[in-house]
Amino acid sequence: MAQSAVAAQAGPALAALRARRPLTHVIANYVSMDVTANALLALGASPAMVHAIEEVEAFVGLADALSINVGTLSKPWVEAMLLAAEAAQDRGLPWTLDPVGVGATRFRDETSAALLARRPTAIRGNATEIMVLARLAGAHAPAGRGKGVDSGNATSEAEEAARALALATGAVVAATGDVDFVTDGRVAARIVGGHALMPQVTALGCALSATAAAFLAAEGDAFTATAAALAAFAAAGAKAGAQARGPGSFRLALLDELAALAPGDLAPRIEAVP
Repeated sequence: MAQSAVAAQAGPALAALRARRPLTHVIANYVSMDVTANALLALGASPAMVHAIEEVEAFVGLADALSINVGTLSKPWVEAMLLAAEAAQDRGLPWTLDPVGVGATRFRDETSAALLARRPTAIRGNATEIMVLARLAGAHAPAGRGKGVDSGNATSEAEEAARALALATGAVVAATGDVDFVTDGRVAARIVGGHALMPQVTALGCALSATAAAFLAAEGDAFTATAAALAAFAAAGAKAGAQARGPGSFRLALLDELAALAPGDLAPRIEAVP
C-alpha cells in the first residue's frame, strides 16, 4: 500500500474504531494501567485490564484485540502473557507487543523472545527496544544503548533494525521517539508531531501500544492501523502541549485531545519514506 493511501486511510480508521468500540484486552504493567485505560476510553475503545492466569484465555475469546506489555514482569504474569498470546494466535486475533526495557535483564529478554515466537501483529517500542528485539529475533542490527526502560538511541538509528525485525517476524514494527518510524519491512512511514513533554509523563508509550491494538481491531491492514495509532497520539500530543503548563496538566490535556480528535487530524502527521 502506498504511503499516500496510508495517510488517506488513517482518518477512516479512527472513525471505524469509534464506530466499533473494540474490546481491547490489555495485559499492562502496574505503572501504565490507569493512563492506558483512559487513553483507550478517550479514543472510543473499550479497555479491559485482565492478566490472571485463570481467565486470560477465556477473555481473549471475548476480545477484539490484545495488547501485551512486559513492563512489570513476574513468573505468573509471563505465563498469563504466553497463554493469552497463544490464544490470540489460535483465534487469528490481532495483538501488539510492547517489549518494555528489553535488553536490561536476561528474564526480560527471554520473555520478549518467547512472545515474539507467538507472532504479534504489531510491535511498538522505543528505538533501543526495537534494536535489541531485532537482534533477539536473529536479524542483523546494531546494539542498542538503553538505560533501564529509557532509550539511549534516536529513532533514526533504529530504522534499519525496525525493517529487519518486521521482515524476520512478519509484524508491523513501530519505533517511537521524537519522530516515529513504522514499517512492515517493505513500506515505511514517519509520523511527526507530539510534544517535548510526552517523555516526562510515564507510560504514554504503553498507552500507545494498546491504542495500536484497538486500531488493529477496526482496520484490517496492520500497517495502516499502526500508522493511524501513531498519528492519533502525535496529533493529540501536539495539541495538548500547546496548552499544558507542565507534565501534570499535559497528561490531562492529552486525554481531552484524544477524545476531541477529528479524523482529518491524522493524515497530516504521516510522511512518506522514499
